[in-house]
Amino acid sequence: MIREIKETELDELLELYTHLHESGIPGNSDHLQKTWKSICKDENHHIIVCEIDGRIVSSCVCVIIPNLTRNIRPYAFVENVVTHSDYRGKGYASACLDYAKEIASGAGCYKIMLLTGSKSDSTLNFYKHAGYNCTDKTAFIMWL
Repeated sequence: MIREIKETELDELLELYTHLHESGIPGNSDHLQKTWKSICKDENHHIIVCEIDGRIVSSCVCVIIPNLTRNIRPYAFVENVVTHSDYRGKGYASACLDYAKEIASGAGCYKIMLLTGSKSDSTLNFYKHAGYNCTDKTAFIMWL
């Protein structure tokens, strides 16, 4: 089942993120709880999950960003695409990305952007197969 995350599922999401690039789960702190509550209250911040047998096995984040160009149409940014290593190759991340596309289309977005740090051909081909291209724009990142 593809759906948006429930506020009570933070621990499951953090556990899933260990299959992304995190080395561990952050400790419960005021900062973590404030950040989580802020995300949950933000109508433009969508955490999409794939639930299989009561377990969150895949997820992505889709943020709708208001915009003053392109006839005042927003755009979407997709980040933190992850699938539990035991569940990869079954289409779960693709389903999450499809759901993100539905959210972005429903919000009137004119584009969706996605960045990946992966250089793996299989990962890059996965995003191309999902409808993303790497030829229209050039991404630059400044780490802070």
